[in-house]
Amino acid sequence: MVNEELKALPIVDKVIKDFCGRIVNFVEQAHFTFGKELQLHVMEIKPNTPFESPKVFDETMHEAVLTLLDFLERRYNAYLLGTGMHPLLRLEETSIWPHRHRKIYQAYSKVFNLNQHGWLNIQSFQLNIPYLSEESGVLLHNALAKLCAYLPAVASSSPIYEGKIGESIDNRLDFYMLNQKEMPSVTGDVVPEYVASLDQYKKEIIGKYSLDLSNVGVDELIHKDWVNSRGVVFRFDRRSVEIRVMDEQECVKSDVALSCFIRALMRGLLSKEAELLPHEILVKDFKSVVADGLNAKVLNSHGQTARQVFKHFLRIAWENATEEEKAYLPIIKKRIECGSLSEIIKENILRKTRRTDLEEAIINVYSRLIKNLIDNQPYF
Repeated sequence: MVNEELKALPIVDKVIKDFCGRIVNFVEQAHFTFGKELQLHVMEIKPNTPFESPKVFDETMHEAVLTLLDFLERRYNAYLLGTGMHPLLRLEETSIWPHRHRKIYQAYSKVFNLNQHGWLNIQSFQLNIPYLSEESGVLLHNALAKLCAYLPAVASSSPIYEGKIGESIDNRLDFYMLNQKEMPSVTGDVVPEYVASLDQYKKEIIGKYSLDLSNVGVDELIHKDWVNSRGVVFRFDRRSVEIRVMDEQECVKSDVALSCFIRALMRGLLSKEAELLPHEILVKDFKSVVADGLNAKVLNSHGQTARQVFKHFLRIAWENATEEEKAYLPIIKKRIECGSLSEIIKENILRKTRRTDLEEAIINVYSRLIKNLIDNQPYF
């Protein structure tokens, strides 16, 4: 949440209280729920039930955005700003949720330094894909692990932080890779390890970080599947696999396009025996993609750059997409051709700095992004 000058507004608790009369974690509406995140300036919006179609996804979440925007504008003259990181935020300008569930964040703070961008200044689009059986869930997880290494090339939207151009195309993931470095078993290499069964996953992934957390007295977080901070994780309560490596949120339509692309691609990859690259190669490619986006040099047999790999992925997605999904895939095609949102933002800001200073250029471009969120139109 921001004001007209893009200043972050750490008032989520106040907004919730004004909206429903008391401070709660989440406020449920007819079709969507909104509520707190770790940071007091960030609000989570999620559906109440899985979407029946891309169109329903698009309409439901855009309705949620407009409902909240109407309330924020009327009460606080405030707006919603998407993307992976707030471009101007200084860490002292926000804080951590201090109400119910604060004990979870207090538990995290026993092990990790929460006063850093990797905790206080990141937000993302998370997608859950359901599975029907253990076998299909494991296959889905492993196929997504392969995609996870390359997905930030088209989904990144965090080129700026603290009023400066970051060194990477995806600065959110740059910070995310290090935000739990005190206990490497929690995040791993971000790109998840392949698994052969759910028992192996529970023992070698969840079991390992739970033991590490228990050894330092943080029992509040042990044996919780959501503590796993890899880029793809099992959510057993939802019987789904959750993807966490996408920034985006420029507008609902773009997030729907990413979901259509991923679901269609998974359909294609899982219809035949998938080629699984060695984990260490995926990790190297992931780091290259975070740094250089679509221009990253990679070690994939389908291309020497992330852009070439994505052209291959898009062909598979198109061949396996439903007609409704195909209506959204041109957005992904244009991203591959023109660059990720991170790259477009950076290019436009640098162009504007020829006529004004960097901060004014940042405010100008991100103010346009606020309008794109309202209008539900991608930014190119």
